[in-house]
Amino acid sequence: MFLLPSLVGVFLFMTPVSVNDTLTIPVAVLAKGLLGQMDSLGVALVTFVIVASAVMTLVTKLAKPAVILNHPFANNLLNVTPLWAATRVMGAVFVLLTFFSVGPEAVHSGDTGGLVLNDLAPLLFCVFLFAGLFLPLLVNFGLLEMVGTLMTKLMRPVFNLPGRSAVDCFASWVGDGSVGVLMTSKQYEQGHYTEREAAVIGTTFSIVSITFSLVVIGTVGLEAYFLPFLATVCLSGIVCAIVVPRLPPLSNKKDQFVNGQSRTGDEEVIPAGENSFSYGYKLALARASKIKSAGDVAREGVHNAIDMIFGVLPVVMAIGTAGLIVAEYTPLFSILGAPFVPLLELLQIPEASAASQTMVVGFADMFLPAILAEGINSDVTRFVIAALSVTQLIYMSEIGALLLGSKVPVKLWELCVIFLLRTLVALPVIALMAHLIF
Repeated sequence: MFLLPSLVGVFLFMTPVSVNDTLTIPVAVLAKGLLGQMDSLGVALVTFVIVASAVMTLVTKLAKPAVILNHPFANNLLNVTPLWAATRVMGAVFVLLTFFSVGPEAVHSGDTGGLVLNDLAPLLFCVFLFAGLFLPLLVNFGLLEMVGTLMTKLMRPVFNLPGRSAVDCFASWVGDGSVGVLMTSKQYEQGHYTEREAAVIGTTFSIVSITFSLVVIGTVGLEAYFLPFLATVCLSGIVCAIVVPRLPPLSNKKDQFVNGQSRTGDEEVIPAGENSFSYGYKLALARASKIKSAGDVAREGVHNAIDMIFGVLPVVMAIGTAGLIVAEYTPLFSILGAPFVPLLELLQIPEASAASQTMVVGFADMFLPAILAEGINSDVTRFVIAALSVTQLIYMSEIGALLLGSKVPVKLWELCVIFLLRTLVALPVIALMAHLIF
C-alpha cells in the first residue's frame, strides 16, 4: 500500500523523460497529449469552465441554494469571499471578450487576453486535470512521510522547512511550478505545513521547470550557455530561499497549522532507538494504512482536479490578463524599473537603461523579460535578464495567480514585495556569475 502507489506517483510527477528531445515528466506528457487531441476545442472548453465558475459562484452568493451550502466540497468551491467572486466574474468577462474578439483590443489582443486564453489556459486545464487526479498517489500513501524524515536534517537547518518540502521543489523543477503550488496547497489544507511554511514553499520552491528554463535561454540566443545558466539559476535560487523567508512579509507569517495549532517541534523528533530511515518507514506505513478504499482516493483526485479547474482558471484569466494589459499598454513597469539603473551600473551590467525595463516586467509574465532582451546586444546583459526572470519566480500570468487562487496564505501585496526582494537578492549573485562566465 505504501510502495506501489508511491512509486507510480514518483514516476508520474518526478521522473524525467525525454520526448522529442525535450525533458519533461509523464504528467506533462499526458497533459500535452490531451491538449493535442482537443485542438481548438480546448479554448472553447476553458471559456465554458471560466464562465460556468463565475455564474455558479454568483448564484451561490446571491440565491444561497441549500443543495450547495449543505455540501462541504461544493460550498468550499463556490461560496467564496466577495473579492474572489468578483475576480471570477472579471475572469469570465475577459474570457468572453477574448473568445469572441469583441470590446477593447487591450483585453483580447494576442499579447494580453489572447495569450492567456489561447496559449496558457488550455495547457493549465490539462495539467490541472491529470495532476489533480494523480496527486493522491504522491501525497497520500506515505512517500512524503518517508522523504520528509530523511530530508529534515537538511531542510530544517538550511531553510527552516519540513523535509517533505523537498518533494514539492523537485516536482516543480523537473515538471512544472503549477504542480508545486498544487502540492503545497493540499499539504497546507491537510495540516502538514504551517501558514509560514506554506507561504515560503509556495513562493520559494514552486520553481519553473528545466524545460521552461531551456526555452528562456534559447529566446535570448544563448543556448550554448545552458549548463552555466542552470547553475546560476540554482545558486541564486538557493540564496533567495535562504534570505527572503527571513525577511518580512514571509518572516511575519504565523507558525500555525490551518486548524490554529502551533508547530511544537516534536513532530520531527526521531524517537530513541530509531534512525531516520526506520522511523520514516514506520510513518509511511502508518500513513498508507489510513487508506480505506480506492474509491476514496479516486474521489479526492476528482475533487483536486475540479477545485483547480473551476477555482484557479478564472483567477489566472482575470489576474494574468490584467497584468499583461498593464505591461503592454502602460509605462508602469518601465517607470518601476528606472530605479534599477544605478544598481545595474554598479554591477557593471552593459546597456543598463535597456535592461532596467525588464527588471519588473517579469511580475506580469515570466517570458516578457526574455522577449524584451532580444534587442539587447550584450551577451552578459541578456544572460543576466534571462537568469533573473527565472529566479524572480512570481509572475501573475501563472504562478502568482495560482498562489492567489489556491489555499496558500499569501496576498497580492505580499507577492509584490516578495518579487522585489527576490530581484534585489538574486541580481548581485547572477551578475557575479555572468562576469565569471563571460
